[in-house]
Amino acid sequence: MSCKISIVVPLYNEEDNVVRLYRELVEVADKNAMDCEFVFVDDGSCDKTVSNLGKACAGDNRVRIVCFRRNFGQTAAMAAGFDYAQGDIVVTLDGDLQNDPAEIPKLIRKITEEGFDMAAGWRKDRQDAALSRKLPSMIANRLISKITNVRLHDYGCTLKAMKSEVAKNLKLYGEMHRFIPALAAELGVKIAEVPVNHRARIHGTSKYGISRTFRVLLDLLTVKFFLGYSTRPLHMFGSWGMITGSTGLALMAWMTVQRLFFSVPMGTRPLLSVAVLLVLIGFQFVCFGLLAEILVRTYHESQNKKIYAVREVCCFGAEANRCQAINA
Repeated sequence: MSCKISIVVPLYNEEDNVVRLYRELVEVADKNAMDCEFVFVDDGSCDKTVSNLGKACAGDNRVRIVCFRRNFGQTAAMAAGFDYAQGDIVVTLDGDLQNDPAEIPKLIRKITEEGFDMAAGWRKDRQDAALSRKLPSMIANRLISKITNVRLHDYGCTLKAMKSEVAKNLKLYGEMHRFIPALAAELGVKIAEVPVNHRARIHGTSKYGISRTFRVLLDLLTVKFFLGYSTRPLHMFGSWGMITGSTGLALMAWMTVQRLFFSVPMGTRPLLSVAVLLVLIGFQFVCFGLLAEILVRTYHESQNKKIYAVREVCCFGAEANRCQAINA
């Protein structure tokens, strides 16, 4: 393959998986004559992930290890990987060996030969627990597809390939790495979904629990807002304001008619006032949340402020001197 490939791998406490993953990535790259660089982003691991990886890849000038000062989350690790990637095509995959590196050439061909800007993996035969992982994921994928209008079977699959200009223009924070295809679609990106092999986890445990579901739902609300109303928020708030205002006026008019023609007192009906007050309070909370998201997005993008802090960058071989300059 003539173009340079950047393979970005977020890592968090994967000491038992990282050496095998590195060797599989090297095998795939060499077998397919891929001009690759490997960007491993350690998200504040507290085990031997970095030391094991460093020993395995010592002398390989294709490897760069970006070490965070603490755990910032997978979205931050992905954002850092995109920042440090220098290839024409950026590939992402998890560090737990469940994503099969052998599928990478298939994704890349979707971009280089078929003209797509992004190829998203679909774990069609997912090797996870049905009740705790597959069922919630299926529900989430359908909900995300419906709300964002970007129809994919598997938003949660980290195995993706995309053109560098796509990766560099994605603004990620919160738990937004799950919504990368939807965020890319906002840029007019042409997306293909590719069935990929999925493997059962051998070592370690999943880093996600049920609490992540609630964070995903909140971030989905944010994504929907930015996809549909980021440049015209008045259309959203104004529509709701007109609906609620019209409803309030209609209720007041009806109560006035009852008072004038049926002698029904208005001042002795506190339940209606309480219900209206609760609806207004709930509506205000939603508005405050969305406005806060706008402020957060403006804060990060206008100042180009990173959502992570790097402790050091490790390079090997001919790249070692450049990494020393970066760390200095």
